[in-house]
Formats: sequence, C-alpha cells, structure tokens
Amino acid sequence: MDIDAWVWWLIGAVGLGIPLVLTAMPEFGMFSVGAVAGAVTAALGFGIVTQVLVFVVVSVALIAVVRPIAVRHRDGGPGIRTGVDALKGRQAVVLERVDGNGGRIKLAGEVWSARTLDTGQSFEPGEQVDVVEIDGATAVVM
Repeated sequence: MDIDAWVWWLIGAVGLGIPLVLTAMPEFGMFSVGAVAGAVTAALGFGIVTQVLVFVVVSVALIAVVRPIAVRHRDGGPGIRTGVDALKGRQAVVLERVDGNGGRIKLAGEVWSARTLDTGQSFEPGEQVDVVEIDGATAVVM
C-alpha cells in the first residue's frame, strides 16, 4: 500500500493540531497550517524539497506575523484605567486648605480628604491641584 505524500502531510497537520487543542499553544496551529500548505504542494506534484521548504516558509511566516499580533491582543494593549488609577493625574478643586497635614478637595464630583506631596506646600480654597496618587482614602496632590 503506497500512500501519497499529501496524505502524510495531512496526517502531520492533524498530529500538530492535537497538541494545539491540548496545550492551547497557537504555535502548533501555525505548524499545522504549514503542514497543510505542504500537503497542497505535494498534491500539485512538487518534490519533497519544495514541500519541506513550503512547510518551513509558511510556518515561520505565520509565527513571525501572527504571533506578535496575537500577543498584543492577549496583553490587552493600553487598557482602561478604573478605580483609583483613573483618578491619578486628574485635576481637583481645593475646598478646605490643603497642606502636608490634610485638607479637602473636590475630585470627580466627590469630596476627598487630601494632603500635599511636598509637606512644605499648601493650597487655598478655589485653587486647582493635580492628583499625584491615592493613598488609601486620601488624595496626594501638588
């Protein structure tokens, strides 16, 4: 029984697809697509050297192009800041004098306790301040 080369390539593609499903490693899927490309090359009558070259070129091209895109999507890109992280860098209005010991500001429509980043600095009511960080329930401003 003589099996054509394209059948072996398809068997290899399925063999590479199994670890893809079991391990969730997309690289196996890219190698599997390369094996399908090798099967198509074999079905068109090209020699084994051409088949292997097509397999390698397609697999490497997919890894070089698709993998970085997939990694960027997996990592989520710039992301959306929420919670206290969304308050950092915003401006607030001083309601009660703010110094190194404390004070009150209006930040994002809410009244917050605040203190200055530099203990020697102070801000009077009505002034605009920048929120540097949130320390517990206290905004640190400058």
